[in-house]
Amino acid sequence: MKYFLIVLCTLSIQSNAQVSPAASNATKGIIHFSPTSFYNKFSLNISPVLTIGDSDTVSTETIDAMGFDKNGVKRQRGGNPLTGPFYIEGALPGDVLAITLVKVSLNRSYAHTTEGFVGRSLPKSHNLSPKRARLVKWDLDIEKGVGFVTDSAYPRLKNFRVTLKPFLGCIGVAPANKKNEILSFFPGNFGGNLDFSAIKQGAILYLPVFHPGAFFYIGDGHAVQGDGEIAGNALETSMDVVFVVNVIKKEVLTLSYPRVEDAEYIMSIGVNKSLEEALKIATAGLLQWLQQDYHLSFGEATQVMSTSVEYTIAEIADNEVEVVIKIKKELLKGLKKLN
Repeated sequence: MKYFLIVLCTLSIQSNAQVSPAASNATKGIIHFSPTSFYNKFSLNISPVLTIGDSDTVSTETIDAMGFDKNGVKRQRGGNPLTGPFYIEGALPGDVLAITLVKVSLNRSYAHTTEGFVGRSLPKSHNLSPKRARLVKWDLDIEKGVGFVTDSAYPRLKNFRVTLKPFLGCIGVAPANKKNEILSFFPGNFGGNLDFSAIKQGAILYLPVFHPGAFFYIGDGHAVQGDGEIAGNALETSMDVVFVVNVIKKEVLTLSYPRVEDAEYIMSIGVNKSLEEALKIATAGLLQWLQQDYHLSFGEATQVMSTSVEYTIAEIADNEVEVVIKIKKELLKGLKKLN
């Protein structure tokens, strides 16, 4: 989520979070967390709302980027309000969090986006975006899995439908900068406002840990988004989320930047102000992954990657550009995985 129609704010609504027990045998072992406070930054300076152990399963929810919950109630000022922080027992600096997204689902029937294009997406001569972005409402048919706009300003779109692909725009830990916090508009090696559509149900996100307990946050639910988030927003909405966090000790794995995997791909993320540097960071991350897991020599890795990788420009709406490099797991079956 970018800045349009959002009040930049680092303040939060202060109240106590509530943890509810499992409601039935069907949900036994799941920690149900109902957030009552939301924060506009990834920060070490906020008291954890919940302490969870390695391999615990947590069921919770997020509000949308403008601060509205599943019932349309304004719960927080806009600017990607986050649920958390969750303190992860056993997570220490240098370790890695493996976050399995068991469930990422829509919990209301509408979303909002904006009309326009971000500056990076078009030449100035072609960009007719208004100075004040217009808010556009979309209806979400969750049962059919499609979204459509009914705004009378767009008569030619009355039969236009997009397939819904819910994912989390914001997911990350407290960063390692001087203040140990950063606003939830920004991505980085800590995760943050990644806005990458593969961070969806069934995916595993790997994040480096910079502080004891990691201080893990989620938020900024998207019903669907094209690569780059070129309007400055996705279809912004609220979410129900179930996740499991596993701690990988630094003796087993170290990371400089986030990784993602799903049933089809392994993916490495690079973030930088420069598109070229973001691409290099991502490529180095995938090279490291292949060499760690398959013990490929540099030369062997060049042959695998040069024939088979794909690149995605995941985010251009923020100050930092995000590039993802990925390779299909199917192609790696012919290699011997050593760990």
